[in-house]
Amino acid sequence: MNGIIPLNQLPLSKKAKVAYIKSNISTKRRMLDLGLIKDTIVEALYVSPSKDPKAYYFRGAVIALRSDEASEIMVRPL
Repeated sequence: MNGIIPLNQLPLSKKAKVAYIKSNISTKRRMLDLGLIKDTIVEALYVSPSKDPKAYYFRGAVIALRSDEASEIMVRPL
């Protein structure tokens, strides 16, 4: 699993592919419902002034995720 990082560590304006989600069933289900499935390309767009949450672009939508949620989404930077 070389090169895999948590989504919350992806720098702004960078893209990555979802590798897997490591969270409890309800959180994982929510992420899957949003479209964060394996190989989805995600881009880190904006960060709030307080540094949490961060906005991500994927599947034609911008979604804000808190750092604790994003830390459970493992991605491979492109």
